[in-house]
Amino acid sequence: MAPTALPPDTDADIARVAEALAMITPRWNVRILLALSGSPMRYSELAAKMSWLRDGHLHSKLTSLCDAGLVERTEHDARHVTYGHTERGAALLPVLPVIVTWAEEYLDTPDVPLPAIEQIEDSLTLITRRHAAAILWVLKSRGEVSGRALARIVMPSSDWTNIYPPLRQLVADGLADTEGIGCPYRLSAAGDGLGAVLGALSAWSAGQPLTQAAQHPVWGHPQAKPAPRPWISSQSRPASVALLPVRTPQSPAAWHNRDLFSHAATAHPKAAIPAGGPRR
Repeated sequence: MAPTALPPDTDADIARVAEALAMITPRWNVRILLALSGSPMRYSELAAKMSWLRDGHLHSKLTSLCDAGLVERTEHDARHVTYGHTERGAALLPVLPVIVTWAEEYLDTPDVPLPAIEQIEDSLTLITRRHAAAILWVLKSRGEVSGRALARIVMPSSDWTNIYPPLRQLVADGLADTEGIGCPYRLSAAGDGLGAVLGALSAWSAGQPLTQAAQHPVWGHPQAKPAPRPWISSQSRPASVALLPVRTPQSPAAWHNRDLFSHAATAHPKAAIPAGGPRR
C-alpha cells in the first residue's frame, strides 16, 4: 500500500490491516482455512473437502497460505505430508464470526439465507477495495471530510481527483455517504459498524489478543479501560500468537466452524461479490 500523509504509526496500522485482508480475501482462502480446522490433514483429505477446486489450484492456494504464515506444511517422511494451521492462522479464526455479525446486520438481506461463509466472502470483498481501509480510517477519525482533503491524506503523491473512484465505490457499497457534489463524505451506519471488524483485524495483524480491539484509538470503544501496552507493534507479521478464545467482546458466543457453513453451501460455491458489483 502506498504511504499516506497520516502519522507513521497510523500508516503502519492501516498497512497491516490491508495486508491481513490481502491474505484472506482471495477466492477460497477462508474456506481452506476453515476446512483445516482441527487436526492437520493430508493433501488428499483436504482435497476431498474442497472437491470443486482443481488439484493444481488447491496446491497454489496452499502455497500462498503457507507463504503468508497462516498454514504450515509438515513433511513427516517422503510420503507423509500434512497441512494445518500455524498459531497465527488459528488466531485468525475468531475474527470470522465478527465479520458474520456485521454482515447479518448491515448487508442486504437475500431472498434465500446465505451460509455464513458466503457472508464473510461478500464482506471481505467490500472492505478490500483499493484504498478502502485508509479512507474508512480517516472518515471514522475525522467525521466529515471533503474529497480534496481525503485525497491529500490518503494519496498525497497522486492527482487529488483519483480519490473519487474509490469514494464513489464506498458510497455504492453503502459504507460511506455524501449529500452530493462538493459536499463532504462521512461514514454510513454500515461503515461505522465496521469498527468491530477493522479493530479485530488490526489487533490480529499487530499480534495482539482480540480483546485489545476495544482499545483501538479509532475503532475501539471510548468507555474501555486504557490498553496496558502501546497499540502499534513494530512487526508487520509476528511469528506466532497465542490461540484466542472464540468469544470476544465484539463477537457472539458459541460460534463453531460448522456454523460458518450453515445453510449448506452448494458443491460449487459461488464467487464473492465481483469488484464494482452491488452490495450483495
